Amino acid sequence: MKTRLAFASLLAALALANVARAETVEEFYKRTPVTMYVGSGAGGGFDEIGRVFGPHFARHLPGSPALVIKNMPGAGGLLNVNFMYNQAPRDGSAFAAPFNTVFMLPLFGDPAAKFDPRKFTWLGSLDKQTGTCIVWSTSSIKTLDDARQREVVVGATGTNSTPAIFSNVLNTLLHTKLKVISGYSTNEVRFALERGETEGICGMAWQTYKAITPGWVSEGKIRPIAQLGLTRNKDLPDTPMAVEMLKDAADRQVFELTVLPQEFGRPFIAPPDIPADRAAAMRKAFADALVDPAFLADADKIRLSMDPMTGDEIKALLERAYAAPKDVIDRAAKFSVVN
Repeated sequence: MKTRLAFASLLAALALANVARAETVEEFYKRTPVTMYVGSGAGGGFDEIGRVFGPHFARHLPGSPALVIKNMPGAGGLLNVNFMYNQAPRDGSAFAAPFNTVFMLPLFGDPAAKFDPRKFTWLGSLDKQTGTCIVWSTSSIKTLDDARQREVVVGATGTNSTPAIFSNVLNTLLHTKLKVISGYSTNEVRFALERGETEGICGMAWQTYKAITPGWVSEGKIRPIAQLGLTRNKDLPDTPMAVEMLKDAADRQVFELTVLPQEFGRPFIAPPDIPADRAAAMRKAFADALVDPAFLADADKIRLSMDPMTGDEIKALLERAYAAPKDVIDRAAKFSVVN
């Protein structure tokens, strides 16, 4: 009797396994909601853009699954990416809108970065970013050279956040005197500037200001004193590029490696090792959503500039970063990794 029951249980288990293997992508998503984990707190640029894009992405997945959105801020975005690599389900039910800078931390030897960025399922990016160094309009600081003459208090979220990293880069390579106050929430870093608690922010994307605080831009409440990317933003023709101020070739290499993640500015990822058919469906849904008139209309409402990249293009950039000379990597690591 026991033998017959064991055999029957084995047959039932095999039948269930066969059903699971035979399940189509559409069937999976019809019964399974997808969760988007946002690497910033509520109210930030990454959060708003993720909340606008996420529903369109989910709608383009086979089966149009329900979408759940969870904010997962912490450690300058590192908490979110570590979770996606090590704990998030690898079945196609989870994806993330992370900060871009954290993907360089494993290359720089940060022990807190417990992932290999090249192994993620890269879905793509909505646009590039232009990091800027800005001061409040009432500041006496008019140029980056002025920031070499006296201390300028600037805000940041975590010590590994973009504003902290880029401030350290400017202090080292261009000898500015930016004093970083970190630990603000995503919203508080801007409120602190409005209150006069800080004088500027060096590293937040110009696209974020346009999307989240458009009045700051249209009313001239902030003054950009430097662009911190590799390509000039068309909105800022008269704002100097920090990379062009660097005369030493080695310094330029270090700067370029540090700011490289801006090239894939607003990325979306899923965990590694997702079943191939579901990973393909996620990438297709991402591409389809980008050209969906409904999404483009919503993107226009939040003043989101569109300059998309594919997941393969992002992976190529990461491979380029990992191929950099060791001495350049070691120098760049000093800006990004807090020991």
